[in-house]
Amino acid sequence: MRTTALRRQLKGRVVERHEAGYEQARQIWNGAIDKRPAVIAYCLDTADVVAALRFGREHDLPIAVRAGGHGVAGKCLPADGLVIDVRGLTDLAIDPATQIARAGAGLLNGEFDAATGRLGLATTAGIVSHTGLAGLALGGGIGWLARRFGATCDNLTGAEVVTADGIVREAAADTDLRWALTGAGANFGIATRLDLAVHEIGQRVPAGVLTFGAESAGDVLGTYAELAAVAPPELGTIVSLRHAPPAAWLPPELHGRPVVLIGVCWTGATTERLDQLLAPLRARRPLADSVALVRYADHQQIFDGGVPHGLRYHWRSGYVADLADQTITRLTGDAWSMRNRRSYTIMFQLGGALTRQDQDATAFGGRHGFAVNINGAWASTEPDDVAWANTSWDTLRPNSAGVYVNFLDDEPADRVRAAYSPAAYRRLTEVKCRYDPGNVFRANHNIDPAVSPAQLVP
Repeated sequence: MRTTALRRQLKGRVVERHEAGYEQARQIWNGAIDKRPAVIAYCLDTADVVAALRFGREHDLPIAVRAGGHGVAGKCLPADGLVIDVRGLTDLAIDPATQIARAGAGLLNGEFDAATGRLGLATTAGIVSHTGLAGLALGGGIGWLARRFGATCDNLTGAEVVTADGIVREAAADTDLRWALTGAGANFGIATRLDLAVHEIGQRVPAGVLTFGAESAGDVLGTYAELAAVAPPELGTIVSLRHAPPAAWLPPELHGRPVVLIGVCWTGATTERLDQLLAPLRARRPLADSVALVRYADHQQIFDGGVPHGLRYHWRSGYVADLADQTITRLTGDAWSMRNRRSYTIMFQLGGALTRQDQDATAFGGRHGFAVNINGAWASTEPDDVAWANTSWDTLRPNSAGVYVNFLDDEPADRVRAAYSPAAYRRLTEVKCRYDPGNVFRANHNIDPAVSPAQLVP
């Protein structure tokens, strides 16, 4: 295969398997992924993306898109295929008057948060700063602000997208395309720019983590369930069951101890209301309480240290409707029985603004209850926690219905369908048939155009 013409057309560089730097170029966040694409095309603008896509189609190469490269399944690395790398598209323009941010598809969450934060603005983004903003948004997007402002995709007002035919389209002008981008976007083209609504939250927010010993997990989670039932949308909460990481916000004597971490982020008018809400949890005497007035962008990074690039990861996940006693028992039963102390279970509270969205307005369906993600994580020299994650998930599965597509590992088609309502999945297949009937964009959690909507269960 000759890449001479592609090299002439691209402003960015092209890396093939035989070239220096290839081994580094094919590395992604999940170190368990060991795939060898034929060509990696680093794009610096939309014209580069169009040229790379044309090259891939002319040579009949499997095509994948890499932005943050943070997807646990490693779909952005197609074996013997073409990687269209958009990490060079990092332009960002924020209009405080309209409260719209026009973000290049290569931006990371942390870069976006830092820029909007300087203006006292933010939108919902994931809780790891080195996650790619585009992949997060196109799969839904949940985080600290989801209960206040909805999912990331709920804030998507437009996008520039290169579709399979090489045409550059403005999604704001196409109702079907914009809708499909809000939860299944990787299937319909290559997003080069996202237009996102941003919201005033101020320069600092009350946020932090309450830490409890694992021995009191049942009682603590019971109290947390009572809090979650009455929490206003201004309160975002995330729970993690793990061994305490060596984080600066935790006392050193707790490092390595089995704990329940309850993270909070408050965007309400007064801190007094937050104190009232947290009083029952604080009455259970947390081992540590780091809740304080902090920069939102800093709070967005508190879990970064637990998920560095290069570790090996295996995820199992699903939604649970509530935290009834049986759910808590199943959630905590195997939570600290992993083989190494890097692995953990994390749970995101949904509801609030997520439930105010018209259910037909987006493809994304994760709006009620909690999203649970069981994360096996280990270094190459350590025992893996695949079996622990699978067993923990099997225990919880009877309480689960549906799944968040951004939490899917390399899983079968029925799990992809479970990420959407039957009506949404039928519509997605129809839009896929319109924009990508040949399934060019299949290196993802795939919406298969070969599956007729008539074949789907109503």
